[in-house]
Amino acid sequence: MDVVAIIPARYGSSRFPGKPLIDLEGVPMICRVVRRVRKARLVSRVIVATDDERISDAVRKDGGEAVMTPPGLPSGSDRVFFAARDMDCDILANVQGDEPLIDPRQVDQAVRLLLDDSEAEVGTLVRKMTDTTRILNPNTVKVVLDKDGRALYFSRSPIPFFRDAVPGGPQTDHPVYYMHIGLYVYRKSFLARYAQWEQTPLERAERLEQLRILENGASIRTAETAYESICVDTPADAEQVRSMIRSGKEKD
Repeated sequence: MDVVAIIPARYGSSRFPGKPLIDLEGVPMICRVVRRVRKARLVSRVIVATDDERISDAVRKDGGEAVMTPPGLPSGSDRVFFAARDMDCDILANVQGDEPLIDPRQVDQAVRLLLDDSEAEVGTLVRKMTDTTRILNPNTVKVVLDKDGRALYFSRSPIPFFRDAVPGGPQTDHPVYYMHIGLYVYRKSFLARYAQWEQTPLERAERLEQLRILENGASIRTAETAYESICVDTPADAEQVRSMIRSGKEKD
């Protein structure tokens, strides 16, 4: 099957304006993401979908491919479909533009969810976490799963709630916490339906586009990944990435 990876990138982030173009050791962040995704073995084409000419120009200057999309689209997934609506492809991978250290094997692992299961329409990745700071951080999206690895719910709040937790005490029977890796794969036919749905109440409340899928009764398959990246949400995150690049820790 033909797999196209599309990286949605907006300039006007409310929390971190201009984030796709921040300098990471001489390379704009969005270009580092493109370079990493190109290394995925199952992806045939990588495109940046953006509403800003500055981002488009930076990508093209670096030898990448970019398409312009309207500024008013409600989510990255809507931007992905707009960019791909006339493309002849089977599977679309939505890779976040703020993951400059993403491991190409993560992209392939997510794509495999749809290649190996003909009934799956959407897939994403999760990773176990034990760090309390991350669990409590609203920028870290949490997910709870059913016994077959399908997503039940995503939230910025810590889920599941541990009712019997003892503050400051040993937690010997605590639940498993999963963080969501913001990488989605869709069958193009499904994403066409998704783009026709209105934003849903939970999606708007949590500001999580994947909840539109669950609220409309569709399912999301997940796979647990062993690879970890850094999502750049703040200038401090960007500095951590720069440090890793300087030390060579970002290499495959």
